[in-house]
Amino acid sequence: MAQDLSIQALFSVRGKIALVTGGGTGIGKSIASALVQNGAKVYIAARNESQLKEAAAELNERGPGTAQYIVADLSDKAGVDALISALSAIEPSHKLHILVNNSGVAWGAPLDNFPEQKGWDNVMAVNLKSVFYCALLPWLAKDSTTLDPGRVINISSVSGFSPHAEDVVSAKGNGTYSYNVSKAALNHLTSVLAVKLAPQLITVNAICPGMFPTKMTAFAYKTIGENAITARQPTGRFGMPSDVAGVALFLSSRASAHVTGEHIIVDGGSTLSSQGIAPQSRL
Repeated sequence: MAQDLSIQALFSVRGKIALVTGGGTGIGKSIASALVQNGAKVYIAARNESQLKEAAAELNERGPGTAQYIVADLSDKAGVDALISALSAIEPSHKLHILVNNSGVAWGAPLDNFPEQKGWDNVMAVNLKSVFYCALLPWLAKDSTTLDPGRVINISSVSGFSPHAEDVVSAKGNGTYSYNVSKAALNHLTSVLAVKLAPQLITVNAICPGMFPTKMTAFAYKTIGENAITARQPTGRFGMPSDVAGVALFLSSRASAHVTGEHIIVDGGSTLSSQGIAPQSRL
């Protein structure tokens, strides 16, 4: 019997339930918006309640899905546990189809004066440990099938592949040492969890964005400007919401049911170009 290969059958997320951490702004909000606009019920979580409230209202206006928010601080296990408890109180099904781990922080400082707590402990806790502890495995495994498994999507970064900690995203002489390391570790954690959770019918993949206009990259846009940033891009532009939203919808839908343990780079070819693997100039 032939499979239904229509867009509606392959890429639909209508009726699915999702949690997007860091969903009030930036890439997380873009992914949450894509899910809501395609009929999913989405919970967004972050620390800033005013941003969450504004984002949820905006997402609900777009529909046809719905958005609710949960105030959460994922800088330690207690905060992750509190998020899970809050979700349990408002989602009666205790079922989650899609978990997007997007919360992230960075810190820039000189190599010889890099702070331990803010620079290392907090960055590793939010970017890495929170992903590990926010597994929600019983929720994701509930009713999952080989054709429609539970989905974990970790938002990593091309920084996880780069040995260069001093770049345009931080001031001269400052490096984002812990951020790069945390994203490299997140990529590996994605692989580890993909192997571990496959028998439970849960896929685990990572999206690795390049330069997108977000709060984390605001310094670069302010100091060197958009023209200088786009000049570094083989495609001649930086990332847009549709770029990351499209990949997230793919990883959330039946179209990616047999895809796990992948690290999908979304950077317009800049990582390959900087390594001399792809042409530097545009055709």
